Order: sequence, then structure tokens, then C-alpha cells
Amino acid sequence: MRLPLFAFSLAMGLGHGLGVAGVAHADTPARPATATALPVEGDIVGIHDPVLIREGDTYYLFATNGDSPPATIRLRSSPDLVHWGPRGHVFDKLPEWSTRMVAGGRGAWAPDISFVEGRYLLYYSVSTFGSSRSVVGLATNTTLDPESPNYRWHDEGLVIETTHESDWNAIDPNHVIDRQGRHWLTLGSYWTGIKLFELNRATGKLLEPGAKPISLARRRAPIGGGRPVEAPFIVTRPDHYYLFVSYDYCCKGVESTYYVAVGRANKITGPYVGRDGSKLMDGEGTLIIPVYDEDGRYRGQGHNGFLHDADGRDYLAWHAYDRERDGKPVLRIAPVVWAADGWPVPID
Repeated sequence: MRLPLFAFSLAMGLGHGLGVAGVAHADTPARPATATALPVEGDIVGIHDPVLIREGDTYYLFATNGDSPPATIRLRSSPDLVHWGPRGHVFDKLPEWSTRMVAGGRGAWAPDISFVEGRYLLYYSVSTFGSSRSVVGLATNTTLDPESPNYRWHDEGLVIETTHESDWNAIDPNHVIDRQGRHWLTLGSYWTGIKLFELNRATGKLLEPGAKPISLARRRAPIGGGRPVEAPFIVTRPDHYYLFVSYDYCCKGVESTYYVAVGRANKITGPYVGRDGSKLMDGEGTLIIPVYDEDGRYRGQGHNGFLHDADGRDYLAWHAYDRERDGKPVLRIAPVVWAADGWPVPID
């Protein structure tokens, strides 16, 4: 599917019926045309920007906390990806350096969690709404179990920042390791879009401070117009890298127009293209999560996280605004179904 520069009307009109799985080979079992969300329950309301990880037999979910203040990344856990319960906050308060650098910053946003060489890396952003004065910080831990005597988040400080003069925005970080074992951070939103930086694998910070960002995705717009693209998440697979991004507008309740597109590339640095060859650098790609679900209950669906589970299964988690809960943001999770041609099928 080719997504136009202003794709809300297209996504609304076509929804989940486009981008269906390709024709399987004769010796390959038929794949469903869409994937279906799990019936999640429990502590699933008030969630933005979810990301999943598994430690042992427990799944953990990190998300932007809707409270103000403290808005310092909420933690939830589940034994089965369906039943979710609260497990507290990452910090009691934001690190002092972040509030000093970002005037008016009251909360941490858009966490990303990964496990690297014996420790968990939690990247997060601190900003104010609509501003490019933003910072990305890093916290580390050796366990995710709040009951463990070893559970303690260590503030590792600043990773990267943007100023009011920057033409991109340091929010929505995502850590990724490429097939050669190099570490990267993708992030960004609006303005000139989604960026990529190489990391020092030992510190989790930039390999070259002050390095020029590599551009991965953007939206074109008339002068003064909005350029909504954010929430990048790169998935490394044997033959390609897949870049998921959220287009259009979050955070407007059931009036939100958020949706998720995906492109893939042979190199982590891009270029990323959709199934039909459309370019993410042109604000296009292939639809994976539509603005509305099939029944129209969930609106403005976006900011996904990806989990490759220990059992080999893959999942996407994202937030959506629930018409049956007065438009509050809620958690949604669905298994990822990979078609015979290597593309994820759309989620209904």
C-alpha cells in the first residue's frame, strides 16, 4: 500500500482491508490476511507508548505514565500477556539533570527497554509538548523484578539532546542491535523526522558525540504545515530490517488520527521502503495498524513496541483511545504474523 503525504483520509477509507498477506507458495500453509489483538485486561488504562520485554516467566511492560506528576515511567507485569497488574514507577522523581536542562519538563516519555550483556537498558525522553528542546536519558538495572533485592535503577545520565534551534526532536528512543553486532539508537519526530545514531556498546551512549544523524523517515508538508511522524521501532530479522513508525496525530482522544506504517531495508541505515516500493523518506510505507480497529471502538492507534519472545513468537504492543472508556488511552497487544514474502500482515 502506498501512503500519501496526508494519509488520514486514505487510512480511514481503507482501514485494515489493505496490505493483506501475499500469496503463499504451494508448499507453505496459508497465512491469515490479518492478525487479531489479544483480549488484554487488568491494569491497561492510562497507557501511552508501551514497550514489552520478558524476564524469566514474566512479561514486563513499560509505558508513559499519564499522571502529572509524578510521570516517571510506569511498570506493569503479566504472566501471559493478557492479565496485567501494576508494579510501580521506575523513578520516584525525574533525574535532576533532566529537569535542569528541560525547563517545564514534568515527566519521562516513551520508554524503550532492552537486555544487553547482563543489564537492562531503559532509554526515555524528557520534553514539553510540541517542543524540540528535548533530552534522551538512560537508566540501567540488573533485574526487572521489583521484589528482588537487586532491583535498583541506576541513572546513567544524558544520551542526546536537541534544542529549540534543532530541526529534529530527541524523543521516542529505540535501541537496536544490527546483524554485525553494532548498537544503534533511532528516535525523532516531526520537523525533519526519524533519525539514527550509532552507540558505544559498552556505555550505551553515542559512539561519536556530535555525530550527524542519519535520516530514516520524514513527512513532507507545506511551509508551516504539520509533519507528524514519530515513535520509530526497528526490528532486526535475518534478511531485512523493519522500521515501524506512527503517522499523524496522537493525544487527541478519540479524535486522534495516529496509525502505524512499516518499511524494510537491507541495511539498518536504510533506505526503508514499503511493500510496493513506496519510501518512508516520502512519508509513505505499508499500513500495519489502521487508525480505527474493525469495530471502530479503538481510535488513533499507534506508538508500537515489538517483542521477540523467548518461544520464537513475535508481538506488537501499542496504545489506542477506547470509545467505551470515555476515550482514555489503553493497551493493545497482537501477535505478529509474517507472510510468505517476509512482510508482517496488518492487524485488525
